[in-house]
Amino acid sequence: MELWSFDEHRLGLKPVYRRVWAPRGETPVAWVRPRYRWLYVYAFVRPGTGESEFWLLPSVGTKEFSEVLRRFARLRGAGRDRWVLVVLDRAGWHVSKGLEVLEGVGLVFLPPYSPELQPVERVWPLVDAAVANGRVRDEKDLWERVAERCAYLQTRPDLIRDHTLFHWWPGGC
Repeated sequence: MELWSFDEHRLGLKPVYRRVWAPRGETPVAWVRPRYRWLYVYAFVRPGTGESEFWLLPSVGTKEFSEVLRRFARLRGAGRDRWVLVVLDRAGWHVSKGLEVLEGVGLVFLPPYSPELQPVERVWPLVDAAVANGRVRDEKDLWERVAERCAYLQTRPDLIRDHTLFHWWPGGC
């Protein structure tokens, strides 16, 4: 059995601002051109080992989540003899009657309004680093930057584990 955490995150052409160091009395400048086009990062994180899987999609919903869940289950070899439990929030598309959950996959829902219990929430600042305080030229640039950042994060299980392994999370799962 494997225990994973899942969530989605929205990034777009609207800028992500972060604090930066600047000489006293000088205001740092971050050039941006806000636009409202979105990209959704679907992330599975296994806090006990630091493993992670990311998918980038243009929208969020029951159909998209079903497909991502199906591909994730296939990737992890979920089935009758191998179970994958996924801890997630109660977003409408996570609890929808139309959601397709394959054999070997179990969904464990967090209490309502409890993002502080969701390990994946701590990964989003790491993903946002791809576009923070910078200008994103267009959607293609956004997708490339975020895809590159997610690929990098998948090679850093130590970093993911350091950010997501809560003291109460089962360590070996």
